[in-house]
Formats: sequence, structure tokens, C-alpha cells
Amino acid sequence: MIDLYRDIARRDPAQVMRLSRLGSLHQCRLSFMRQLTRRMARENWRFTRPVFDIDTNGVGHAVYTAHGPERAYSLVAFAHDLPPEQRSDRVIAEAWDATFTLFDGIPTAEDIDRLSQNVPLQEAGRISESELSLSRANRSVRLWAHVVDALAAGTQPDPEQIYQVGYLMRTTAVYGSGKFGAADREKTADRPELSAPFQTEMLSVYLTRTFVRDLVQHMAQAKGGDQTASLDPTIAQWLGIGNSTGLGMAPFIVNHPVLFNNWIMVREEAIARVRSVPQATPDRIAQFRAIFERSKLSVSWWRSDHLVQIDKLAVLRADLDTLTAELAQRDLTENLPWDALIRWSEDHLSEEGQELLASLILEPYGDLVDGLVDCMADSNAGAQVIDGNMSVAQVRALIRQSFDWALDLDWKAQANCARAWYVSEEKLEPRLGERFEEPIAEYEQPLAPARDAATAYDALSHWPDTTHIAAFLSQHPEHRHTIRRAQMGQVAPYGEIRDNTIGADVMPIDMLRAKLSFFGATHFDPRSDRWVRICMYAGAPYPEDLSADTADHWVYPRAMT
Repeated sequence: MIDLYRDIARRDPAQVMRLSRLGSLHQCRLSFMRQLTRRMARENWRFTRPVFDIDTNGVGHAVYTAHGPERAYSLVAFAHDLPPEQRSDRVIAEAWDATFTLFDGIPTAEDIDRLSQNVPLQEAGRISESELSLSRANRSVRLWAHVVDALAAGTQPDPEQIYQVGYLMRTTAVYGSGKFGAADREKTADRPELSAPFQTEMLSVYLTRTFVRDLVQHMAQAKGGDQTASLDPTIAQWLGIGNSTGLGMAPFIVNHPVLFNNWIMVREEAIARVRSVPQATPDRIAQFRAIFERSKLSVSWWRSDHLVQIDKLAVLRADLDTLTAELAQRDLTENLPWDALIRWSEDHLSEEGQELLASLILEPYGDLVDGLVDCMADSNAGAQVIDGNMSVAQVRALIRQSFDWALDLDWKAQANCARAWYVSEEKLEPRLGERFEEPIAEYEQPLAPARDAATAYDALSHWPDTTHIAAFLSQHPEHRHTIRRAQMGQVAPYGEIRDNTIGADVMPIDMLRAKLSFFGATHFDPRSDRWVRICMYAGAPYPEDLSADTADHWVYPRAMT
């Protein structure tokens, strides 16, 4: 048991919840992927592949089943022979190299027949409450061809190409929570293995990665016959699953303030706990130093063609050099060593470097922080209910607490309201447009909480302090969503972004990265300020290798030899 000084508090939301910092978050041991792999190893999950019916053209279906302590879940995968001209990462695509669903249990032949008529159609099809997710993926064409050709010729693929791309297929969507007929979240929320956020989606992607490895080996065998080489397990380990994510994900963290608060608050509590450790033992120090060295290798593999990300990567690599020099002479046996290191980072590193270090100091302290993952789901339905008895004065105070920075902004200035969020008619997906250049204002979605808070605050200024807020809302129902958010702030201090989400300089990519970092994503590669490619499960053990020894630090690479 570790004794803690509890005078080191969580960082202030005003510091943490700026978009530039949220857009600098890195995965950590609290990330959803690592939660899942630890659980599956701890509970001795068993994995089978009862069906692999794929022809020499790469067309067919397969089933991969994960057997947990009480229930089984099956990935039903459909492989397609997709002409190159139909391959697109756009959400409006209508065909993909592979399509998937995560089935609740073990599917029958009749289930698979039904799914074969719907899953390949994605949005155009319909699935049932027996299915927990719906997803699709496209090949990384050049790396796929390279791996197939190399194996078919009896050789191994070039590790450098593996480093540069990191995945053979990338998903363009992994839908859950009731979309297109799939089971609602409520169906599985009380299952221990799926109660944490996004565990259904993380399991689907984990099994998808195994299918992709098996499929590329199958296609190489079809081409090379007896001379075909088996993919080296070390190379296979560093093939993750890519993901291409756009603006559809960005509004999530605005629309779920209590849930997002829980993610951030848990991370901040974990950081505070480790900073409060009075002294670090030699083995903990050694673990930290080893993980730090491995993290440098991971960053060295990270590539991007996006100008903003190129600059951020350059700064991060400079931060790593600075931190390396500091650790070479720093005595980590001093009192409160992790707190001292974090304080040093605030003066010497960029936000990118600060947040990487904040993630890294958690790694030796699983016994101290891992239990916090039970607090990351949102089970507080009562937070959505407006307290009509609260006084106007109390509500004004709550608005100031979360939005004091926004109250003095000139919201009539075009720069402060240059953008507008709306939903496209074609795909019913969120979009961000130019308010003064496009006819979109009347379709605007309530995704500007700072502006709305300033508007509500001004409207409240004309009401007596002691008046119940219910009286105000009876005359101004247009402010209900803002009053609800203000009251949520009492239980969700990290629930609000402390930046303008409709300003001319907003970078939606920061919102995407914040969410994806909690998934456990690595190697963020923005293609613009509105969509990003990432890698998932690179380095993770495949089902046959999953154990207590391999289930956690897999995200930090060791050099291939």
C-alpha cells in the first residue's frame, strides 16, 4: 500500500480543458484498449475461429469468437473483392474491402445468412439487437500489396514500411449504441466486461486485427503456394488497425459533458495520486525509465504530412531531448519525485511534452490508478434533470464557474462566431461550415456552449437573484440546454471545453484527438484540421499470445531485431 500526501490536488479545469491541451493528450494505462486487454488476460478469455470461408480472390466470411467468463462475443467478418475505383475513406462510400459486426453470442448459420445480406451494405442495411456494433475497413493498398508479395515470394515484409504505415487495414467507422438497429448501450451497460466506455467497439477492433492478419496470410498463400512464408510474429505484432475519423466524432465530447468529465477527472485523479507519492522505489523508477525509452521509439515512428502536426511533432521530439537530458541528472529518489518532475515540465516542455510525461508517470503505478477505470462510465442519469428550484443567482454563479472566460467576448464579432456546426442532409453526419459564407445558420446545432452560456448569462442579468430558475425558463425555454449544462458543472467540473468551438481559429482536430487518446490511439496523422488517421492496437498481443505478461505495456514498442 502506498501512503499519499493528499495536498497535491487535481489540476484546475481552466488549465486542463483548453483545446490546445486536449489536442495534446496521449494514451495512458487508463485507455479503453488497455483496459480491455488487461481484463481479457486477467479473466483468461479464450478465443476461437470457428469459420474462415474465404476464397482465393479474398471473398467470403469468417467468425472469430471471444469467450469470456460468462458470455461470448463473435466478430462476423465479410471480405470483399473491391475494385480500386470504389475504395474511399469518405463516410459517403458505399463499398469497402471488409465489413464487420460484433454478434452477441455465437451466430448460427441462419444468423450469418441474415447478416450477409445486411452487414456489407452498412447504413443501407439493417441489423438487430443481437448485434452490438457495425463497422467497415479498407486496405492500406501499398502496404497490403507489399506484405502479400513478400510473403508469397518466401520473404518477410520490410519492417521500415511497417513502421511508416502501421496497419494493413483502416476502419472508416465503428458504429455502436443502437445505430442501424444494433443493440442500445443499455442492453450491455451492466455487464462487467462492457460497462466501461467503448468496450464493445474496442473488442470489435481487437478481433478485426486478428482477422486482417489471417486474411493477408491467406491471400499470400493463394498467390505463392508452397513457397509462401509465414508472417513473422514480431512483424505481425506491430501491425495495428488504422482508423480514419472525421468531424462526426468531434461533437461527442460537447454532447456528453458528464461522460467526458469522468474520463478527464479520472486521468487527473490518477496524475494527482502519482504526484502525491512521497518517494519512488528503485523498481518503480526503473519501470518509468524503461517505458520512457520505449516511448521515444514510438514517437520516432510517428509520421504526418499535415503542417500543424509536423510542427507539433518537431516540438515533441525536442521535448523528448530536453526530458532525456533532465532525467540523466535528476534524482528520482527525492521527496515527491513525480510532482517535482511535472512541475519542472510546466516550465520546460510544450503542452505536448507535458501531457506525454503526465501519461508516462502513471505506468509504474497500476496498483494505485487502475481501479479508477470503474469511474469512467456515465451512470448519473439524474444530472440531466434541471433543478427548477435553484435560484437565478446560483445559476449565474455556475455559469461563471465554467464560462467566465467567455462572458466578456464580443459575440457579435465575426471572428468569434465565424463557424457553425450543422448536420448534412445526405449522411446525417456533423459538419462545420463558414457561417458568413454558407447558408447554414438556420440549421445550426447547439454545439457552441460558450456563446450560449454568455447569451443566457446576459438574459439572466435582468432577473432578481432569488427568483427560481424555473420561472426564468418558463419564459425563456431556449436557454434550457444551457441551464442544464451549468447545473451539470456541479458534478462535472471537467465537462466543459474552455475554448470557443465556433471561432475562426478553432481546430476540430483537437477535439478528435482528445477523444481518440482515451481510446488508446497512437500516431495521430491529421489529413486536415477536420479529419485524422490513427493506429489502434499496434504492438498488442494477438489472442494466442495474450497473457498477464503481455496484456498491458504492449503500446510501448521494443525495436525489431
